[in-house]
Amino acid sequence: MARLAQTHGLTDVQQEILSTVRDFVDKEIIPVATELEHRDEYPQQIVDGLKELGVFGLMIPEEYGGLGESLLTYALCVEEIARGWMSVSGIINTHFIVAYMLKQHGTQEQKDYFLPRMAAGETRGAFSMSEPGLGSDVSAITSKAVKDGDEYVLNGQKMWLTNGGTSTLVAVLVRSDEGHPEGTAPHKSMTTFLVEKEPGFGEVRPGLTIPGKIEKMGYKGVDTTELIMDGLRIPANRVLGGVTGRGFYQMMDGVEVGRVNVAARGCGVAQRAFELGVQYAQQRHTFGKAIAQHQAIQFKLAEMATKVEAAHAMMVNAARKKDSGERNDLEAGMAKYLASEYCKEVVEDAFRIHGGYGFSKEYEIERLYREAPMLLIGEGTAEIQKMIIGRRLLEEYRFQG
Repeated sequence: MARLAQTHGLTDVQQEILSTVRDFVDKEIIPVATELEHRDEYPQQIVDGLKELGVFGLMIPEEYGGLGESLLTYALCVEEIARGWMSVSGIINTHFIVAYMLKQHGTQEQKDYFLPRMAAGETRGAFSMSEPGLGSDVSAITSKAVKDGDEYVLNGQKMWLTNGGTSTLVAVLVRSDEGHPEGTAPHKSMTTFLVEKEPGFGEVRPGLTIPGKIEKMGYKGVDTTELIMDGLRIPANRVLGGVTGRGFYQMMDGVEVGRVNVAARGCGVAQRAFELGVQYAQQRHTFGKAIAQHQAIQFKLAEMATKVEAAHAMMVNAARKKDSGERNDLEAGMAKYLASEYCKEVVEDAFRIHGGYGFSKEYEIERLYREAPMLLIGEGTAEIQKMIIGRRLLEEYRFQG
């Protein structure tokens, strides 16, 4: 079962980490994932196990108590976790986007305060850009921060906050006109605030309310919420990086990491769907032989395996590009776009191979069929990815006439 999606050139340490995570997924996640998902139950025992393994500190530098590993190592671990249950990889993703943003853009005081707690899994991160009325148009953010002495007062409503209830630190992007005169481009008048809160629902600190979980078709277990700020007071030292007006760029840097993560999730779910499809095709018999012996099914398996391999290769390339310190928005956009589309197609083919049983909740493929569509939307829709890819290609291939 390990023939597909191999990654060459890994160090002994990377291979050991991946082997440990893979064993954990096979023993602790896959056997319980479908049952927990059907109950929409937060996987506390699984999360505690990942905390013990040090996964929450995977990319956090050693000086702050983390493992100091690369984005590639992180992405490959996410691929394995998503193969077990995609919701668990979502819990990890939002945490690491915030940790990455702190590492790259935080003040020294912010790094010293937050990163050791995040590495230990004591502080759990979430990030918030979207709002009810803006969709993919980040420039249309209406949530606002107003300076009041040594504090900022935040008001507004945010949407689609993964880990909204269980997190204790949220990176929130809002508009901040202070120091940015009227007419300033929207992306130059946004600021990221580091908002600490208690876990749970309701009023989790004065001026901040997490109403409750949003009911979803799939991607269950992980809590997806709204976030309502009504006179929320945040000290000035909780502006990420200490300077206003840089929030859009900080968030976009984090989202590039998130897009590699979504690509890795797509790879993991697609790989699991292929495993389920190829197993079932050898067990199910029609017309006197296993359906795997029918040419039509072999064609499906060939296409599925090729898509798994192609998506994995693009995801690895995007992660390695970021690790090298180079700009990777093109590669991350391509990887996210391809992996999410291929994931949907591979899952649907596995669903078709299962026939009527694929529609039954007794079979794992039913869960994957509901989970895959989220990847088409998360961290930017396919249409947004194609816009990013197209613009970058025109930069690279500008006609000199």
